[in-house]
Amino acid sequence: MCGRTSCHLPLDVLTRACAYRDRRGRQRLPEWKDPDKYNPSYNKSPRSHNPVLLSRLHFEKNADSSERIIAPMRWGLVPSWFKDDLSKFQLNTSNCRSDTITEKRCFKVPLGKGRRCVVLADGFYEWQRNQCTNQRQPYFVYFPQIKTEKPDIIGPEDWEQVWDNWRLLTMAGIFDCWEPPEGGDLLYSYAIITVDSCPGLNDIHPRMPAILDGEEAVSKWLDFGEVSTQEALKLIHPTNNITFHPVSPVVNNSHNDTPQCVTPAHLMVIKKEPKASGSSQKMLQWLTSNSPKKEDPKPFQKESNVFQWSRHSLPKSNLPVKRGGQGPLKRWLKQEKQEGPVAKRPQKQ
Repeated sequence: MCGRTSCHLPLDVLTRACAYRDRRGRQRLPEWKDPDKYNPSYNKSPRSHNPVLLSRLHFEKNADSSERIIAPMRWGLVPSWFKDDLSKFQLNTSNCRSDTITEKRCFKVPLGKGRRCVVLADGFYEWQRNQCTNQRQPYFVYFPQIKTEKPDIIGPEDWEQVWDNWRLLTMAGIFDCWEPPEGGDLLYSYAIITVDSCPGLNDIHPRMPAILDGEEAVSKWLDFGEVSTQEALKLIHPTNNITFHPVSPVVNNSHNDTPQCVTPAHLMVIKKEPKASGSSQKMLQWLTSNSPKKEDPKPFQKESNVFQWSRHSLPKSNLPVKRGGQGPLKRWLKQEKQEGPVAKRPQKQ
Protein backbone atom coordinates (compact mmCIF):
# COMPACT_ATOMS: atom_id res chain seq x y z
CA MET A 1 0.00 0.00 0.00
CA CYS A 2 1.11 3.57 -0.65
CA GLY A 3 -1.12 6.41 0.50
CA ARG A 4 1.23 9.38 0.89
CA THR A 5 4.56 10.47 -0.59
CA SER A 6 7.06 13.32 -0.35
CA CYS A 7 8.49 15.08 -3.40
CA HIS A 8 9.71 18.50 -2.34
CA LEU A 9 12.72 19.11 -4.61
CA PRO A 10 12.66 22.25 -6.80
CA LEU A 11 11.99 21.58 -10.48
CA ASP A 12 15.59 22.08 -11.64
CA VAL A 13 17.03 19.90 -8.88
CA LEU A 14 14.47 17.18 -9.55
CA THR A 15 15.42 17.28 -13.24
CA ARG A 16 19.12 16.78 -12.47
CA ALA A 17 18.26 13.88 -10.17
CA CYS A 18 16.63 12.16 -13.19
CA ALA A 19 19.69 12.25 -15.47
CA TYR A 20 19.96 9.15 -17.68
CA ARG A 21 21.62 7.69 -20.77
CA ASP A 22 19.62 7.12 -23.93
CA ARG A 23 19.94 4.14 -26.28
CA ARG A 24 23.09 5.63 -27.82
CA GLY A 25 24.73 6.05 -24.43
CA ARG A 26 24.41 9.83 -24.42
CA GLN A 27 23.94 11.57 -21.05
CA ARG A 28 20.52 13.23 -21.07
CA LEU A 29 18.15 15.18 -18.86
CA PRO A 30 14.43 14.49 -19.30
CA GLU A 31 12.29 17.25 -20.75
CA TRP A 32 9.20 18.52 -18.93
CA LYS A 33 5.60 18.48 -20.09
CA ASP A 34 3.39 21.02 -18.27
CA PRO A 35 6.02 22.00 -15.68
CA ASP A 36 3.66 24.62 -14.22
CA LYS A 37 1.58 21.80 -12.77
CA TYR A 38 4.45 20.57 -10.58
CA ASN A 39 3.99 21.62 -6.96
CA PRO A 40 6.80 20.48 -4.60
CA SER A 41 5.47 19.15 -1.31
CA TYR A 42 6.54 17.12 1.73
CA ASN A 43 3.08 15.59 1.97
CA LYS A 44 1.45 14.47 -1.27
CA SER A 45 -1.80 12.50 -1.20
CA PRO A 46 -4.04 10.91 -3.86
CA ARG A 47 -5.65 13.34 -6.32
CA SER A 48 -2.62 15.62 -6.14
CA HIS A 49 -0.40 16.11 -9.19
CA ASN A 50 2.99 14.41 -8.92
CA PRO A 51 5.94 14.01 -11.31
CA VAL A 52 6.27 10.78 -13.28
CA LEU A 53 8.78 9.61 -15.87
CA LEU A 54 7.56 8.14 -19.15
CA SER A 55 8.82 7.46 -22.66
CA ARG A 56 8.78 10.30 -25.18
CA LEU A 57 7.14 7.87 -27.61
CA HIS A 58 3.84 8.36 -25.77
CA PHE A 59 3.72 11.94 -27.09
CA GLU A 60 5.66 11.74 -30.36
CA LYS A 61 5.00 8.89 -32.80
CA ASN A 62 8.51 8.81 -34.29
CA ALA A 63 10.44 9.44 -31.07
CA ASP A 64 13.12 7.19 -29.60
CA SER A 65 11.33 5.15 -26.94
CA SER A 66 14.44 5.33 -24.69
CA GLU A 67 14.12 9.12 -24.37
CA ARG A 68 12.24 10.38 -21.32
CA ILE A 69 9.68 13.01 -20.38
CA ILE A 70 8.71 14.21 -16.89
CA ALA A 71 5.03 15.03 -16.61
CA PRO A 72 2.97 15.96 -13.54
CA MET A 73 0.00 13.59 -13.39
CA ARG A 74 -3.00 13.15 -11.12
CA TRP A 75 -2.51 10.41 -8.52
CA GLY A 76 -5.47 8.06 -8.96
CA LEU A 77 -5.91 6.55 -12.40
CA VAL A 78 -8.99 7.63 -14.36
CA PRO A 79 -9.45 5.09 -17.20
CA SER A 80 -9.81 6.36 -20.74
CA TRP A 81 -13.06 4.41 -21.17
CA PHE A 82 -14.82 6.29 -18.34
CA LYS A 83 -17.47 8.41 -20.11
CA ASP A 84 -19.13 10.28 -17.24
CA ASP A 85 -18.31 13.41 -15.27
CA LEU A 86 -15.11 13.07 -13.23
CA SER A 87 -16.96 13.89 -10.00
CA LYS A 88 -18.88 10.62 -10.44
CA PHE A 89 -15.77 8.45 -10.62
CA GLN A 90 -15.82 6.56 -7.32
CA LEU A 91 -13.24 3.79 -7.78
CA ASN A 92 -10.10 3.83 -5.60
CA THR A 93 -7.33 3.59 -8.19
CA SER A 94 -4.39 5.25 -6.41
CA ASN A 95 -2.76 1.81 -6.04
CA CYS A 96 -2.79 -1.26 -8.25
CA ARG A 97 -2.02 -4.71 -6.86
CA SER A 98 0.55 -6.62 -8.93
CA ASP A 99 -1.43 -9.85 -8.62
CA THR A 100 -4.57 -8.36 -10.20
CA ILE A 101 -3.06 -5.88 -12.66
CA THR A 102 -3.90 -8.13 -15.63
CA GLU A 103 -7.44 -8.80 -14.40
CA LYS A 104 -9.02 -5.46 -13.52
CA ARG A 105 -10.15 -3.46 -16.51
CA CYS A 106 -8.96 -0.14 -15.05
CA PHE A 107 -5.38 -1.38 -15.14
CA LYS A 108 -5.10 -4.10 -17.78
CA VAL A 109 -6.25 -1.80 -20.61
CA PRO A 110 -3.52 0.88 -20.13
CA LEU A 111 -0.97 -1.85 -19.33
CA GLY A 112 -1.78 -3.53 -22.64
CA LYS A 113 -1.18 -0.20 -24.41
CA GLY A 114 2.29 0.07 -22.87
CA ARG A 115 1.33 2.98 -20.65
CA ARG A 116 4.02 2.32 -18.07
CA CYS A 117 5.53 5.11 -15.97
CA VAL A 118 7.89 5.66 -13.05
CA VAL A 119 6.53 7.67 -10.11
CA LEU A 120 9.18 9.97 -8.57
CA ALA A 121 9.43 10.80 -4.87
CA ASP A 122 11.90 11.50 -2.07
CA GLY A 123 10.19 8.59 -0.34
CA PHE A 124 6.79 7.40 0.85
CA TYR A 125 5.00 7.20 4.21
CA GLU A 126 3.62 4.12 5.86
CA TRP A 127 1.79 3.66 9.16
CA GLN A 128 2.21 0.90 11.75
CA ARG A 129 -0.83 0.24 13.91
CA ASN A 130 -0.49 -0.59 17.60
CA GLN A 131 -3.06 -3.31 18.28
CA CYS A 132 -3.37 -2.34 21.96
CA THR A 133 -3.87 1.42 21.64
CA ASN A 134 -5.15 1.44 18.03
CA GLN A 135 -2.78 4.35 17.40
CA ARG A 136 -0.64 4.54 14.29
CA GLN A 137 3.06 5.44 14.08
CA PRO A 138 4.08 6.93 10.71
CA TYR A 139 7.39 6.04 9.04
CA PHE A 140 9.25 7.63 6.14
CA VAL A 141 10.66 5.05 3.67
CA TYR A 142 13.32 5.84 1.04
CA PHE A 143 16.46 4.60 -0.73
CA PRO A 144 19.68 4.51 1.34
CA GLN A 145 21.67 7.61 0.47
CA ILE A 146 25.36 7.83 -0.43
CA LYS A 147 27.43 10.23 1.63
CA THR A 148 28.94 13.00 -0.49
CA GLU A 149 31.48 15.68 0.39
CA LYS A 150 30.93 19.23 -0.82
CA PRO A 151 33.94 21.17 0.49
CA ASP A 152 33.40 24.10 -1.89
CA ILE A 153 29.95 25.01 -0.57
CA ILE A 154 30.35 28.32 1.20
CA GLY A 155 26.92 29.89 1.59
CA PRO A 156 23.14 29.44 1.69
CA GLU A 157 22.86 30.05 -2.04
CA ASP A 158 24.85 26.84 -2.65
CA TRP A 159 23.13 24.71 -0.05
CA GLU A 160 20.68 22.94 -2.38
CA GLN A 161 23.61 21.51 -4.31
CA VAL A 162 23.85 18.82 -1.66
CA TRP A 163 20.72 17.35 -3.25
CA ASP A 164 22.49 16.82 -6.57
CA ASN A 165 23.30 13.27 -5.56
CA TRP A 166 20.06 12.52 -3.71
CA ARG A 167 18.67 9.27 -5.05
CA LEU A 168 14.98 9.60 -5.78
CA LEU A 169 12.67 6.70 -5.01
CA THR A 170 11.51 5.24 -8.35
CA MET A 171 8.18 3.40 -8.12
CA ALA A 172 6.59 1.44 -10.96
CA GLY A 173 3.26 2.78 -12.14
CA ILE A 174 0.79 2.74 -15.00
CA PHE A 175 -1.04 5.74 -16.43
CA ASP A 176 -3.96 6.58 -18.66
CA CYS A 177 -5.32 9.55 -20.55
CA TRP A 178 -8.92 10.61 -19.98
CA GLU A 179 -10.88 13.03 -22.16
CA PRO A 180 -13.78 14.93 -20.55
CA PRO A 181 -17.08 14.08 -22.29
CA GLU A 182 -17.87 17.79 -22.62
CA GLY A 183 -14.46 18.46 -24.13
CA GLY A 184 -11.50 20.25 -22.60
CA ASP A 185 -7.98 19.42 -21.54
CA LEU A 186 -6.89 15.80 -21.41
CA LEU A 187 -6.31 14.41 -17.92
CA TYR A 188 -3.24 12.24 -17.38
CA SER A 189 -3.43 10.12 -14.24
CA TYR A 190 -1.55 7.18 -12.72
CA ALA A 191 -1.64 4.36 -10.20
CA ILE A 192 1.29 2.98 -8.18
CA ILE A 193 1.81 -0.78 -8.46
CA THR A 194 2.08 -2.52 -5.08
CA VAL A 195 3.57 -5.86 -4.01
CA ASP A 196 4.03 -7.83 -0.79
CA SER A 197 6.39 -6.04 1.58
CA CYS A 198 10.02 -7.06 1.86
CA PRO A 199 10.99 -8.72 5.19
CA GLY A 200 12.48 -5.50 6.58
CA LEU A 201 9.27 -3.52 6.07
CA ASN A 202 6.75 -6.24 6.85
CA ASP A 203 6.74 -5.31 10.56
CA ILE A 204 5.22 -1.97 9.57
CA HIS A 205 2.87 -2.92 6.72
CA PRO A 206 2.26 -6.03 4.58
CA ARG A 207 2.24 -4.09 1.27
CA MET A 208 4.74 -1.72 -0.36
CA PRO A 209 5.20 0.02 -3.74
CA ALA A 210 6.94 -1.93 -6.50
CA ILE A 211 10.27 -0.11 -6.42
CA LEU A 212 12.49 -0.16 -9.51
CA ASP A 213 15.98 -0.42 -8.05
CA GLY A 214 18.54 0.79 -10.54
CA GLU A 215 18.82 2.44 -13.94
CA GLU A 216 18.45 -0.81 -15.88
CA ALA A 217 15.13 -1.61 -14.23
CA VAL A 218 13.85 1.93 -14.83
CA SER A 219 14.88 1.83 -18.49
CA LYS A 220 13.22 -1.51 -19.17
CA TRP A 221 10.00 -0.49 -17.46
CA LEU A 222 9.75 2.74 -19.44
CA ASP A 223 10.86 1.46 -22.84
CA PHE A 224 7.58 -0.09 -23.98
CA GLY A 225 8.76 0.18 -27.59
CA GLU A 226 11.46 -2.46 -27.01
CA VAL A 227 10.42 -4.30 -23.83
CA SER A 228 7.21 -6.35 -23.89
CA THR A 229 4.62 -6.30 -21.13
CA GLN A 230 5.53 -9.84 -20.07
CA GLU A 231 9.21 -8.95 -19.75
CA ALA A 232 8.44 -5.70 -17.94
CA LEU A 233 6.24 -7.44 -15.35
CA LYS A 234 9.25 -9.53 -14.29
CA LEU A 235 10.63 -6.33 -12.77
CA ILE A 236 7.70 -6.08 -10.36
CA HIS A 237 8.76 -7.58 -7.04
CA PRO A 238 9.70 -6.46 -3.49
CA THR A 239 13.14 -4.94 -2.86
CA ASN A 240 15.14 -4.98 0.37
CA ASN A 241 17.21 -1.96 -0.63
CA ILE A 242 15.29 0.56 1.45
CA THR A 243 15.71 2.33 4.75
CA PHE A 244 13.25 4.15 7.00
CA HIS A 245 12.74 6.07 10.23
CA PRO A 246 9.74 7.04 12.38
CA VAL A 247 8.35 10.54 11.88
CA SER A 248 5.96 12.86 13.68
CA PRO A 249 2.17 12.36 13.51
CA VAL A 250 2.10 15.83 11.91
CA VAL A 251 2.22 13.97 8.57
CA ASN A 252 -1.15 12.34 9.35
CA ASN A 253 -2.90 15.51 8.20
CA SER A 254 -2.40 15.89 4.44
CA HIS A 255 -2.70 19.67 4.79
CA ASN A 256 0.55 19.79 6.78
CA ASP A 257 3.32 20.50 4.28
CA THR A 258 6.44 21.19 6.34
CA PRO A 259 9.93 19.68 6.76
CA GLN A 260 8.67 18.16 10.03
CA CYS A 261 6.90 15.53 7.91
CA VAL A 262 10.22 13.84 7.10
CA THR A 263 12.23 14.75 10.20
CA PRO A 264 13.22 11.69 12.29
CA ALA A 265 10.85 11.52 15.25
CA HIS A 266 13.59 11.49 17.88
CA LEU A 267 14.79 14.88 16.60
CA MET A 268 11.38 16.50 16.93
CA VAL A 269 11.91 17.24 20.64
CA ILE A 270 15.19 19.10 20.15
CA LYS A 271 13.56 22.52 20.48
CA LYS A 272 12.76 21.67 24.12
CA GLU A 273 16.34 20.56 24.85
CA PRO A 274 18.84 23.42 25.29
CA LYS A 275 21.76 20.94 25.18
CA ALA A 276 20.89 19.21 21.92
CA SER A 277 23.85 18.09 19.84
CA GLY A 278 25.17 20.40 17.13
CA SER A 279 24.47 17.79 14.47
CA SER A 280 20.82 17.46 15.47
CA GLN A 281 20.39 21.21 15.60
CA LYS A 282 21.89 21.50 12.13
CA MET A 283 19.41 18.91 10.85
CA LEU A 284 16.41 20.86 12.13
CA GLN A 285 17.88 24.15 10.98
CA TRP A 286 18.28 22.86 7.41
CA LEU A 287 14.85 21.26 7.31
CA THR A 288 13.26 24.48 8.51
CA SER A 289 15.14 27.04 6.42
CA ASN A 290 16.75 24.90 3.70
CA SER A 291 19.98 26.77 4.38
CA PRO A 292 22.67 26.73 7.10
CA LYS A 293 23.82 29.75 9.08
CA LYS A 294 26.03 32.05 7.08
CA GLU A 295 28.76 32.03 9.72
CA ASP A 296 29.48 28.37 9.06
CA PRO A 297 31.98 28.51 6.13
CA LYS A 298 31.75 24.83 5.18
CA PRO A 299 28.51 23.48 6.59
CA PHE A 300 28.23 20.33 4.52
CA GLN A 301 31.84 19.32 5.10
CA LYS A 302 31.38 19.77 8.83
CA GLU A 303 28.00 18.04 9.07
CA SER A 304 28.31 15.58 6.19
CA ASN A 305 26.06 13.03 7.88
CA VAL A 306 23.01 15.30 7.98
CA PHE A 307 21.30 13.44 5.17
CA GLN A 308 22.21 9.93 6.25
CA TRP A 309 18.93 9.22 8.02
CA SER A 310 18.74 5.50 8.58
CA ARG A 311 17.06 2.95 10.75
CA HIS A 312 20.60 1.90 11.73
CA SER A 313 21.29 5.27 13.36
CA LEU A 314 18.07 5.60 15.31
CA PRO A 315 18.23 5.56 19.13
CA LYS A 316 17.21 2.52 21.11
CA SER A 317 13.64 2.17 22.31
CA ASN A 318 12.89 0.99 25.84
CA LEU A 319 9.98 -1.16 24.68
CA PRO A 320 10.38 -4.97 24.79
CA VAL A 321 10.73 -6.88 21.54
CA LYS A 322 8.76 -10.01 20.70
CA ARG A 323 11.05 -13.01 20.41
CA GLY A 324 11.57 -14.30 16.93
CA GLY A 325 11.10 -10.85 15.37
CA GLN A 326 13.05 -10.34 12.18
CA GLY A 327 14.33 -7.42 10.17
CA PRO A 328 16.03 -4.06 10.75
CA LEU A 329 13.69 -2.89 13.48
CA LYS A 330 15.04 -5.65 15.75
CA ARG A 331 18.63 -4.64 14.99
CA TRP A 332 17.74 -1.01 15.62
CA LEU A 333 16.36 -1.84 19.07
CA LYS A 334 19.59 -3.67 20.00
CA GLN A 335 21.80 -0.61 19.49
CA GLU A 336 23.22 1.36 22.38
CA LYS A 337 20.96 4.06 23.74
CA GLN A 338 22.04 7.45 22.46
CA GLU A 339 21.97 10.64 24.45
CA GLY A 340 18.81 12.71 24.27
CA PRO A 341 15.05 12.05 24.42
CA VAL A 342 13.60 9.43 22.12
CA ALA A 343 10.18 9.17 20.51
CA LYS A 344 8.93 5.73 21.51
CA ARG A 345 8.06 3.19 18.85
CA PRO A 346 4.75 1.37 19.46
CA GLN A 347 5.09 -2.29 20.42
CA LYS A 348 3.87 -4.78 17.85
CA GLN A 349 1.47 -7.30 19.34
